[in-house]
Amino acid sequence: MQTAFRCCVLGAVSCLLVACATPGAADRPGFVNPPGLAKPSGFTHVVDVPAGRTIYVAGQIARDESGNLVGGRDMRAQAEQVFRNIQIALASRGAGLSDIVQLTAYIRDMSQLAAYREVRERVLGTTPRPASSLVGVAALASDDYLLEVEVIAALPR
Repeated sequence: MQTAFRCCVLGAVSCLLVACATPGAADRPGFVNPPGLAKPSGFTHVVDVPAGRTIYVAGQIARDESGNLVGGRDMRAQAEQVFRNIQIALASRGAGLSDIVQLTAYIRDMSQLAAYREVRERVLGTTPRPASSLVGVAALASDDYLLEVEVIAALPR
């Protein structure tokens, strides 16, 4: 059940907040694919995040803990390391991959998109999926990088 919030301004000073939901529902993000938008493949159109903790993870690339490039020119291997790095970053703040509400991927070679998506689908599972953007780019910080992924995660209050 989705939480409905309505703010009614009474005069110019006060605001009344009304919540209608099942207990605990207000703490969980709502993943919605509204009517009128094409059915998404691998992502959710809208993620409604109630007030709580937000974690921003900087773009992750395929470097291990020692700074070594993982995967060489292999998109699958680089994607595996990227998602491993994201998982480590989230875990450091008490979050997990299932807490991701928004994901942005930057890919240098769109002909490798299927390999990236294969890893993403396996790692993130099928539902709910974060709101996502995919950007084809001419370059990243190093010619060694095939992929960079940044995420936003949300945790309950």
